[in-house]
Amino acid sequence: MSLVTEEIKSKSEVHHGDELCQVKSKELLKEISLPNGLLPLKDIIEVGYNRETGFVWLKQKNSITHKFEKIGKLVSYATEVTAYVENGKIKKLNGVKAKELLIWLNVADIYVDDPPTGKITFKATSGLSRTFPVSAFEVEEDNSNAAGVKEA
Repeated sequence: MSLVTEEIKSKSEVHHGDELCQVKSKELLKEISLPNGLLPLKDIIEVGYNRETGFVWLKQKNSITHKFEKIGKLVSYATEVTAYVENGKIKKLNGVKAKELLIWLNVADIYVDDPPTGKITFKATSGLSRTFPVSAFEVEEDNSNAAGVKEA
């Protein structure tokens, strides 16, 4: 069951289509001072953001598992990911699990230190938390096509 109601949508910025949603999800992460590679989703259908409440959602065609190579961690993203965001924090996260040893843990909160220390912390619903370098979740921006030039 989706947490995103029509009432929430009516009060939010909503974007559709993978290309635009990829851009908007990275813009959102930048706006809240979190690394741009934190949400490596594929085939995004919809992104929404209610600035008044901080509620955010992302819908993708299929759930995916992504390996963050720099730290060797597997993270699973459901077809719908929801959370509340504020500067430097993602709270009440739903739809994201991280593999720790042999079990998958639901990730509930993500935050960076204030003032910045270059570290990002992930907290599971169980209360366990892990801290990693922020750089492990940053991806280089592809500016080669910024002018909208199509490659042959």
